[in-house]
This record gives sequence, C-alpha cells and structure tokens, in this order.
Amino acid sequence: MALLLAGSPAAAQTNLSTPPGANPAPSAQSPDPQTAPAAPPASDTPTAPTAVPPQDGASGTEGGEIVVTGFRRSLAEGLELKREAIGVRDSIVAEDIGKFPEANVADSLQRIPGVILSRDGASNEGQRISIRGLGSEFTVTTINMAPVRTTSSLDAGGSSRNFNYDVFPSELFGRVDVYKTPLANLEEGGIGGNVDLQTPRPFDSKGRVIRYTAQGNYNTQSKRWGPRGSLLLSDTVGNFGALVGVAYSRTVNERSGFQSTGGYNSSVIGSGGYRTPPGQTRPLVGPFEFQLDLDNPRANFGGLTREQVANGLLPRFYRVFASDNERERLGLVGSLQYKTDRLDISLDGIYSHLKDIGDEFTWGVAVRNSRTVPGSTDPAGRGTNSGIIPLDVKLDQYNNLYGTFGNTSVLTESLYRTSETKFRYGILRASYDVTDAVKLSVQGNLSDSRAYKEGNRILSNMYGVTTTFDPTVNVTYPTITTPGLDPTDPRNYSVPTLGFGRDEEDDKQRNVRAVVDWNMVDDGDRLFALKLGGSYVSTVKEIRRRDGSTIATNRVLPGGGTFRTIDVFANMDPFVQFGSLRNGGNAGFPSQFATFPRSFVEGTLDAGGANAAAPVQLNGAFRAEEIVSTGFFEVNFKLPLLGSELRGNAGVRYSDTRTVVDNYVTNGRGGFVPANRRGGYDNWLPSASLAFDATRNLTLRASAGQTITRNALSSIAGSTVIGNPFNADVTVGNPDLRPQLATQYDAVAEWYFAPGALLSAGVFKKDITDRPFSFQDFVSFGSLGLSSNVFNALSLGFPSGIIPDDFQIRRTRIINQGELKLKGLEVGYQQNFTFLPKPFDGLGVTSSFTLIDQEGGDFIASTGTRRSISFVPDYSYSITGFYEKGPVSIRGSYNYRAKTGTSFVNVGNDQIAYVAPQGFLDGTVSYRVNDYIELRVDALNITNENVYLYYENPDQPDGNGLSRRDNSFFNGTTISFGIRGKF
Repeated sequence: MALLLAGSPAAAQTNLSTPPGANPAPSAQSPDPQTAPAAPPASDTPTAPTAVPPQDGASGTEGGEIVVTGFRRSLAEGLELKREAIGVRDSIVAEDIGKFPEANVADSLQRIPGVILSRDGASNEGQRISIRGLGSEFTVTTINMAPVRTTSSLDAGGSSRNFNYDVFPSELFGRVDVYKTPLANLEEGGIGGNVDLQTPRPFDSKGRVIRYTAQGNYNTQSKRWGPRGSLLLSDTVGNFGALVGVAYSRTVNERSGFQSTGGYNSSVIGSGGYRTPPGQTRPLVGPFEFQLDLDNPRANFGGLTREQVANGLLPRFYRVFASDNERERLGLVGSLQYKTDRLDISLDGIYSHLKDIGDEFTWGVAVRNSRTVPGSTDPAGRGTNSGIIPLDVKLDQYNNLYGTFGNTSVLTESLYRTSETKFRYGILRASYDVTDAVKLSVQGNLSDSRAYKEGNRILSNMYGVTTTFDPTVNVTYPTITTPGLDPTDPRNYSVPTLGFGRDEEDDKQRNVRAVVDWNMVDDGDRLFALKLGGSYVSTVKEIRRRDGSTIATNRVLPGGGTFRTIDVFANMDPFVQFGSLRNGGNAGFPSQFATFPRSFVEGTLDAGGANAAAPVQLNGAFRAEEIVSTGFFEVNFKLPLLGSELRGNAGVRYSDTRTVVDNYVTNGRGGFVPANRRGGYDNWLPSASLAFDATRNLTLRASAGQTITRNALSSIAGSTVIGNPFNADVTVGNPDLRPQLATQYDAVAEWYFAPGALLSAGVFKKDITDRPFSFQDFVSFGSLGLSSNVFNALSLGFPSGIIPDDFQIRRTRIINQGELKLKGLEVGYQQNFTFLPKPFDGLGVTSSFTLIDQEGGDFIASTGTRRSISFVPDYSYSITGFYEKGPVSIRGSYNYRAKTGTSFVNVGNDQIAYVAPQGFLDGTVSYRVNDYIELRVDALNITNENVYLYYENPDQPDGNGLSRRDNSFFNGTTISFGIRGKF
C-alpha cells in the first residue's frame, strides 16, 4: 500500500525557494515559517507533505524557483518534517511515488542518528533496527499509528516483541517517522523509540498515476539471479480515489565459513564437570565439557609442557558451515478513499507473504563429547571413551591449541529449513472537521501474522578419527583435514540420527483509536490546542512446537523398513548439494563433503508429514492475550518569546494492561496439565517537550518523559522452554514479570545554516528500572518432569535416547532486578554542495555519529579483573555521499558499528563473547532516460564484509580473541540491475 505516500506528482518535487532552514525574507508567495504554525495541532502526529504543482526535471528553474527531485527531494522533505516537530523526530520520505530511497525500509533508517541496523545473514537483507543503544525489542513499530507484530525466517517461534522489517517490500511505504522522545499520543512500549510506517492513499497524488519497476538481482557468493518488480496504479475522480499495488522479489544468497557453535575451552576447565560429587550443583566448566587424553602413549606435545597443552583452548566444534537461502516475497497494497474539504475516509489494506527455503551443511570435529567408538555412553576421558589425543600440537600467541589430534569424532549435518510468514492488515480510518477549530479522528484496524519455521536435519558421524586443524592459515577458511579418510565417501560415516521440528507463531491484533483535536486559540502568532484520545488494543500470541523425529525414525517407509533398518548411507551424496564451497585460497579447507539431499529428507522420510503428525510439545506451548486500554491528554502551544517562537507539548498517558495466559505445567510424572494465569499492571506516563526557534536558523529542543517496554511473552507465558534441543538448557517463564520503566531526557541544538542543510548535536539520558535478569542454576533432569524426547539425547551423549534423571540441566529464570543507565551523544550533518562550480554543484552529503555510554553489568574474570560489557556499540556512524545532476544520480552509503558484547556472565573460561565491528558499503547509480524510463543499478555489501563473533580474555596473554571466532562468514555482494518509471 505504501507505494504512494509522499511520492505523488504533487509531492514529488519540493520548492526550495523557501528552503527548510535558511529562510529568506517573507513574501506573499512564501510565508515565513517562523510566523506560520510550525507544527500541526496534533503535535508530532504524522501529516502528509504539502503538495506543490508537478514539474519536470531532476533539477532546474521555473519562474525563478529551484525545483529538486530524487534523493535530494527526499532529504529536503525529511529535513522539513524534522524541523516541524516539537520533540526529537526524524523522517525518511520516498523520492517519488513508489520510489523509496533503498530497496529495504530498514536500510534507509540506518541513516538516522542513533539507529543501528541488524542484517539477516542468510538473506543479506536488513531485518531489525535498534535505537539509541537498546535492542530491537525496545522499539515499537506501528503502521499508520496502529501497533502491529510480525516475525520471519529463523525468528519464528521466538515469541519476542521484535518487528522484522524484511517481511515487507519497501514499495509498500512512502514515509517512515522515527520518534526518539515520548509523546502522550504515541503507543507506549518503546523505550528506544517509536517507528511509524505510513502507507499511501489515492489523494496523496491527485489524478492518475502508474509506476513500475523491473530488476534482476545477482549475488556474488551464490552466482545466481533473481527477479524483482512492482506495479502501482492510483487514480482519483471527484471525491473518490482508488489505489492498488503489487511488489514481488526472489533472491538467492550463499555463505560459508567457520563455526565453533559456542565458545572455546581448555581440558583443565572442561573436564571439571566429570568430577561433580553426586547430588551437588555442577561446577563452572566453561561453555562445554571435554577432556584430552594426555597419558595416551601416542600423545605428542610438540615441545610444549603437559600444563600448556592442558590449558590450551579448543573450540566446541572445528566446523565448516555453508548455507544457501532462496527468499521469495510478495506484497500487495490497496486503498479506497473518499475526501472532501471537511471529511476524509479511507479503507486501506496490506498483504505480505515471505518465504525462505534454506539448505545448511556443516562438517567438522565435535570437540564437545567427542567419541572414540560408536555407541559409547561414557564422557570423553572415561570408560570406553578415552578422549582426544594431542598427536602434534602447537599454541599460538593467544593460547589457542591447534595441530593434529587423534580419537576425534567428525560430525556431518544436513539441515533443510523452510520458513514462511503471511501478514494481513486492514484499517478503516476517518477524520472530520466538526468546526474550524475541532477535529475528530477515529480508526479501527485488524492485523494477523502467521509464521512457521521448519528445520529438518540428519546427523552422522565418523569415530576415532585423526584430524588436523590449523586456523593460522585463514581464520575464516581454516585447514580441517582427516588424513586417510575421505570426507566425501558416505561409507566412512555411521550412527545416523534425525532431528525434525516445526515452530509456529501466530499474532492477532485488534485496535480501536479515537482522538479529538481542539484549537482553542489560533491567531497565527499564538496557538493553544488540546488533544484528547484513547485506544483499545487486544493482542493474542500463540506458540506451538512439534518434533517429528520419533515418528520419522520408527515409521515404515514406502519401500519397506524404517530409518533404523534401511541402508541410510545409500541415500547420501558425495558432495555438498549446491556445489563446491569457497575456500579463501586455502586448499586445506573442506570445500566438499558427503551430504543427504533434500529429496531424501522431505521425500523418502517425509519430514513435513512427520512434524504434522507429531503432537504439540506442551512444555513450551502457550496462548497469551494482552489487553491494553489507554487514555491520553496533551496540550500543544506556540508563543512568541524574545522576538522568536517557542513551541511546546505536555501530556500524560495512562495505560492499563491485562494479561491472560493459557499454558501447561508439569505434573511431576513426565506429563503436563493445563494452567491459566491472569495478571496486570497500569502505568501513568508523563511527557513534555519544548522547541525554541532562537534565531531564524537555530532551533533548540528539550524533552523529558517516561515510557515502558514490556518483556518478551516467552519470558512471561512460557512454562519450560527448550530453546535448542542440542543444548542442556531450559528457560522457565515468569508470569509476574513487570515491564521495564524508563525516565529519559533529551536536549538538541539544530542549525539550518543553508538551504537543505543541517548541523545538529544532541545529548540524551535514559534511566531504566525493573530490568529482566537471568538467574541461572543447575537442576537434575528428573526434577523438571520432562520426557527425553524434548532434547536430542545423542548430542547430549546418550545414544540410547534416554537421558538419566541425575543428568544436570542449566535452568534460567527471568526476574525483575537491577537498573540500566544510558547516556549518549548524537551528531548529524547534511548539506547540498550547491556553492561548488558546475558540474560539482550536484554533490551532497548526509551523515550521523552516535556515541553511547552504557552502565550495565561487569564481566568478572577468575583473576578478579572486571570489564564493563556493553550490549550495544559504543559508537556508530553513517555517511552517505550523493551526486544528482540532470538525469544522473549516484549515491554511496557506509554504515559502521563498533563491537558489542553478548553476555557479562563468566561461565568459567574467562572469555567475553563479542559481535565484531561491522561496516557495510552500499551504492546506487541511476540514469533517467526520460520521464518514463530510468536505468538503475543497486549494490548491497559492496566490500563483502566479514561478519563474525569472537571470544576475548580480559587478561593477557589470552586477550586478543580475534583468532577465536564463531560464525565467521562472507555473505557476498548483492547487485540489482533494472529500470523503473512513471506514467
């Protein structure tokens, strides 16, 4: 639906004879923005841009006025919206109808100071955003001021409050507003901020409009093409208008590299778990347990001491990872509108369908629980499992152990994923000018998001293998070899096992909202207005998980026999299904190994049918309804002060939240019984903002207020949640969790020093209380009342499929405890370099820098060393340079974020996990042949950035963790070639 807003012929060009910022003297044709109302009576509520007569040309003159189109027009309009606001608001506006600046809405938002983008590695697309140093769960996203929820891809089943922007084509939106300061009329829940996606309506562009795009996408890693296209039709006749649009795309992306899947550990620490006295809590053994066989006659320490080898660090896996992801997305938009001078009614709808089909393959040494012989039930270093033998090993300068090892087990995995999201949204909205001073606005909307994720895998092993691992050659494509054993020969593998599963997540929302605006005083120089309103929001989330592994293992197959009795490896291929993997120039990296084809997993074994036939796992299933009733009151004013203008907004929002949770609790005998819990809380949330136009070009802002963020529903409604069946971890829900409450302050100075130019600097502070805290302890498996099939027993070391009652499980419980303090600095700069001589006067730049200081938890090493851990980048910046002159448009954007920590908990190995710094370069080149055809090339991730995690020890000599990596991948560059135009 959003192909339209701010993109009509009427709004597609901005008259810069009165530019936002550097204001000329007022004239009859150009009212002075200092005396005209700078903000609508509805305070910072979104308004459509002012229409001007349509004009042709990317830039030029007509009647002495400068006319700007394209990206510069988008920036200029966003700048004017920013200046109009009373609080801190940034806006991204479409270049023209159906022409959002970037192919992904989230990619555009990262240009805004304080906004950080998270990309989905599988699809190479922007997926989520975080604002001002807080995770994506702290951002509330609305569509046309109505709250919505949706998820996608691997996040399905996670039951978070995050919003995944990749569900929607960018063609569906014409404007996005980002609110960083609270307002009484905004949906509560966004301590980080609020994002409102606005869809178009026919009268945003009077008359008939036809816009099209046609592109081909190419990924340098997968070396495959995919189509992308859109078509929008809009027309108005008299007081009636209709709009309909469609957008479709398909992409194929590939990535490969190294995985450790959970940190690094030493034999000294990792073997501690085997010495736990019965009945006592398991000691800290690092992220996983293992033991080296240092007394084996074959052991060769390579000149190192026994102590050095025992304390050397090994990853949980020496593993190759490769994935191929095909993404298909369809978006539909529609709008019917009736508009007169006083009445405006519209019925708007969105439909989006996103589907990902992914093939993932891994191959490597399972250091954790490495098995000497098939069927061993003993931990490494005990009984029939003698442990890993160091045969010829070395240490690098950071105490990482590498070289040749004996008695390892090599594990290969073929995993086939399918995920799908279907999103439907409809809204009926109306506004009526009851009098010249009173306006009534009402709206009601329904939204429905249904998502599922299915992951079906087969694992098999080689036991007692001699392997060589060397990351010093290439840390992303390390050497991993098995001398004497061919990894592509299916007959070298044994003990196959299945892991089939399906997660489903449904979200339904109903929303009714009514607002009355009353301009009590409005004489041009002075404005005093009241805004009263309220809303009712009902949200229902349902989570279901099924595991078809047992059914698929035991069912009789069409050709006779079961998975346990047939020759499974006769169905295995001696190659990776989508071709030889890149190796970074290192021939020792395994570019090929044996894998099972999708046809065997989904055809012969009928993984989908097995999952469908499996019962819902009651330990993690729930239905949660959240009913929020709100009322708000705002006062907006404008007053002359010291020869300038003071604008203000003050208000309070009251919200009453009721929750009804239906889930299942254990009966203590391996079964579950239904349970119903009810709860609730209410909040009074005051807010106030001032904007003072100190001079014609200088605006000063100050804001203060309170808002909340509600915790993830899985933390509230989940009974006993198994996040990963391959890890011995459970999370227990807490229905009494309170929302987090933030008190925040902002101060900003904005200097509009030239037409289309801005230099701004602002500081902010957030004090957050009632933070969710993860309390962890170890309990026996038997005490949880769970059955063994909720975990993958083989991966936990029990090939029989039965987990003993005394096996220790790490339990996590979420409670309200602690505080978080954030403070930061945001700087923005934007300018068109029109002062340069031709042809360089088409150059321009927009940039931002954000600095954040977070007072959170400290990581404490065993030596007592403390390191403050920030879960957000300490700093980030974005810079976009552009050139627009005549038919030529060129744009390049670079976005950088510093490293971020993932946890301050020391599990015993003195290692801090960090997401490495990341910088992404994107670019666009276009040439407008005429008004009907524009040739365009877009490129994402031009430098093919290496993304990875790493593990750092705060004490030397183990400090540098850049060589201790996890998920170290290259995702490739995505290039789009195509045309677009308008009739």
